[in-house]
Amino acid sequence: MRLTRYFLPVLKENPADAQIVSHRFMLRAGMIKQQAAGIYSWLPLGLRVLRRIEAIVNEEQERAGHIPLLMPTLQPADLWRESGRYGDYGEEMLRIKDRQGRDLLYGPTNEEMITDIFRAHVTSYKDLPLTLYHIQWKFRDEMRPRFGVMRGREFLMKDGYNFDIDRAAALHAYNRHMVSYLRSYERMGLTAIPMRAASGPIGGDNTHEFLVLAATGESEVFFDSAVTELKLGARDVDYDDRTQVAKICEEFTTLYARTDETHDAALFDAIPEERRKVARGIEVGQIFYFGTKYSDSMGATVVTPDGSKAPVEMGSHGIGVSRLLGAIIEASHDDKGIIWPEGVTPFPVGIVNLKQGDAGTDAACEGLYKALAAKGLEALYDDRDERAGAKFATMDLIGLPWRITVGPRGLANGVVEVTSRRTGVSEEMTAEAAVAKIVAIYEGV
Repeated sequence: MRLTRYFLPVLKENPADAQIVSHRFMLRAGMIKQQAAGIYSWLPLGLRVLRRIEAIVNEEQERAGHIPLLMPTLQPADLWRESGRYGDYGEEMLRIKDRQGRDLLYGPTNEEMITDIFRAHVTSYKDLPLTLYHIQWKFRDEMRPRFGVMRGREFLMKDGYNFDIDRAAALHAYNRHMVSYLRSYERMGLTAIPMRAASGPIGGDNTHEFLVLAATGESEVFFDSAVTELKLGARDVDYDDRTQVAKICEEFTTLYARTDETHDAALFDAIPEERRKVARGIEVGQIFYFGTKYSDSMGATVVTPDGSKAPVEMGSHGIGVSRLLGAIIEASHDDKGIIWPEGVTPFPVGIVNLKQGDAGTDAACEGLYKALAAKGLEALYDDRDERAGAKFATMDLIGLPWRITVGPRGLANGVVEVTSRRTGVSEEMTAEAAVAKIVAIYEGV
C-alpha cells in the first residue's frame, strides 16, 4: 500500500480525553474515531489489525474442531425470558421494540440463542460432541464507557458454545478451549495467564479468565511469577486426546494465579516470597462450564444411549477480539508509539524513501515494494514528499515491526537500512538481502 493512496489520518497531539496509552495511540495513529460514548468507527489501519486478530481466532478455533456460524445482533426477548435472565441482566442490556411492539434486545451474549438453535436441530447423543462459535458485534450499555476499545459499549467478540452428553465430555471441551486460547494469544505476541475467576451473570461453577499484565488493567491479580514463563510454543496438540489436553491445562493452571474475586491469601502466602506477585491485569477472554443451566430451563435435551432423554451439558467461551487491540498496545509500546507483534501487525514492513522524487531512491523503493509483494507481503510504502523526520515519526507511531529505509547515500554503497521497531537496532544490507530477511521473519508467523 502506497501511503499517498491510503487513508491514515494521524494526529500530532495527544487527544485530551484519552486516559490510557492504547486509547491515545489508537486515536493518534488513525485507527479509530469515536462516534458516541463507547462506540467507534474502525478506520482502515485499525480494521486491518482487527481482521488479523479475527483470523488468528478463527484458525485456532477450527484447529480445535469448533464449527463457525453467525448469529444476529438482535435477539427476541422471549428467549431470555425462558432462561430467566431477561429481568436479571440489568441495565447493561439494551432493550428495544420493533414496529409491531415485539420486545427485542441487542445481544450482550448468545447462550439463549445458541441453545434455541441446538434444540431445534439436535435430538440424539449421536450428534455430540458439538461446539459452535461465531465472531459478532455485541452491545453492553456500560454506565461509564472509557479507555477506548478496552471498555466500550459496542465490541467485537468471539463466543463459542459446547454441547456434550456428560460432564466429562463437557470438561474436555472446557480444556480444549483453554488450550486453543493459549495458542491464539501466543500467536498475537501476548502472555495471557489463565486465572481462576468468578462466573458473574453467565453462571456456572468452573471458569477461568485470561489476563494480560498491564499497569492500566482494571483487575487486581495475584500470581506465582513462574506462570509467566510457561509457553505452549509449537508443540503438536491432538485436541481429541483428552489426556494430553488435560495435562496442558494442568500445566498452565497448577501454579497460583487468581483475580481479586477468588484470591485466597493462605494459598498465596505459601508461594516463595520472591515469586509472589501482585499486579494489574486486562481481561482478554473467559471460559465457562455451567452444566445444564440453560438446557434445563430451555428444554435442550437429547436421546441417550439407553433411550431416555437428558439435558445436554454446556459451556460458553469468549475472546474479546476488539478489546485485544487495546491489550496488545498496552503490553507493547514505547513513548514513540505502538510496537506491533508480527502476528497482528497491519503491514509486515514499512518502506521509507528519504528522497522522494530522486530517480535512484524511487526506483529502489519500487523494486523493494514489488519484490515483497511477489512473496505475498504487502509493505506500507511512505512515498509522500515529506521530510525524513516526519516519515520516521509516522512509522514509529503506527508501530510496524520492521522498516526498510532507502536513501541516496546508502544506495551509493549498494545498501539499504533494515530497522527493528522493537529493539531499534539497524543493519545495512543489500536490497535483496533485506527482502530475504523480512520474508524469513514472516514464514513462521
